[in-house]
Amino acid sequence: METILGIDLPTWWFLVLGAVLSGYAILDGFDLGAGALHLFLKKEESRRIALNAIGPVWDGNEVWLVIGGGVLFAGFPVVYATIFSALYELFMVFLVMLIFRAISIEFRSKEPMLWWRRLWDVSYCVSSILLALSLGLVLGNVIQGLAIDQNYAYQGTLLDLFNPYSLLISVTALALFMMHGAIYLVMKTENRLYAKLTILVKNTTIFFVLMFALTSVATLLYIPHMVARYKEVPYMFAFPVLAILAVANITRQISRRKYFFAFLSSAFVTAMLMILVAVGLYPNIILSTIDPTLHITVYNGSSTDKSLKIMLTFAAIGVPLVGIYSIPLLFSGLFEEK
Repeated sequence: METILGIDLPTWWFLVLGAVLSGYAILDGFDLGAGALHLFLKKEESRRIALNAIGPVWDGNEVWLVIGGGVLFAGFPVVYATIFSALYELFMVFLVMLIFRAISIEFRSKEPMLWWRRLWDVSYCVSSILLALSLGLVLGNVIQGLAIDQNYAYQGTLLDLFNPYSLLISVTALALFMMHGAIYLVMKTENRLYAKLTILVKNTTIFFVLMFALTSVATLLYIPHMVARYKEVPYMFAFPVLAILAVANITRQISRRKYFFAFLSSAFVTAMLMILVAVGLYPNIILSTIDPTLHITVYNGSSTDKSLKIMLTFAAIGVPLVGIYSIPLLFSGLFEEK
């Protein structure tokens, strides 16, 4: 099997997929978190300021989602077909909520009536919450495994997807995004709204820390395959240690009101959680709860080496270009005048 820098091509594509999905979680995560907190802001002016804060970046951040879908389709077509078939209803909810979030942001300011703006405020908040929850539900089921048969067809039911562990991951994802979004908003505001958001930052951080601890314990107790990799390769324990230290640093920076560094730590925690999932799953991508021999791995679920090599060249050019466009835009927004 052909390798680049000692790493085989399917693994390279696994790394690219993880990087792109991490980029989406970090960048669109604070947008979703800001939306989930929208109804906690009672005044019209406060809600308008919060929307203006994400206005320059929210639609650009969704580019990472499109790239993620493209990377999955190009690099792992078997995985793409299986996961979109198995989780079809969840992805439909996700797409509908993406549409509602977009039109809520765009339509809200088109009419001055109070009922009109309240309607789209509720739509914006609910769609953001459901987006975060659906992403967490997908991730939870991927971590836990799906009832996949020898034809890679899902044999479970819709209700099977709403299992306790996946629901726990779902709420944890919402807590993470709410904290991430609150920290972003507090950097973009001042005066009374700033004071309001400092309270929301503390509350959402407590919410996330509790969910993070609960999810960690549940994973250790009930999802043994996510721990096995770390036992096999002890130095991999550096990743959970870094994640815990980053979570602790968020609380430290918030107590010092150093919100920019808290935001960086929150982004780092998001990336580390994605890495923890990737390390726990590799070399598998989708686990079969029916038979371990039916797991879809980076090898039996990938395209041919020739296809992967050609597409990796395009990915090596395209993904950094998107990063060059979106990341400076984000940071320029962070340093703009309030």
